[in-house]
Amino acid sequence: MVRAVFPGTFDPIHNGHIDIARRAMRLFDELIIAVYDEPSKSLLLSPPERLKLVHQTFADDDRVRVTLFSGLIVNFCREVEAQVIVRGLRVFSDFELEFRMALANHRLAPEIDVIALITSEENSFLSG
Repeated sequence: MVRAVFPGTFDPIHNGHIDIARRAMRLFDELIIAVYDEPSKSLLLSPPERLKLVHQTFADDDRVRVTLFSGLIVNFCREVEAQVIVRGLRVFSDFELEFRMALANHRLAPEIDVIALITSEENSFLSG
């Protein structure tokens, strides 16, 4: 079984996030949507509010688990025995940042792969 983690702040969850998650669900046996609960940026919604919205969005799919996480994503992946981190890319600048993060994560946890899905055109204007 291949388990993937889709991490983010999801403040709030939007169609771009949902699109990436649904497409990832076609690729993996289980998807854990990991809502980051200690971001350094100011957010609109509290961690419990964000968790609730994401949970409601995917309540009908038993292959999706929604949880809060903090700390390094590779440590969380090891905790939940996930083999893959899913990221969404909207524009080229997203790729540059995600590429650097993927290299750093690979140094810390070479057993965990990163897969990037290109956002659908209709969602490319949404901010992450």
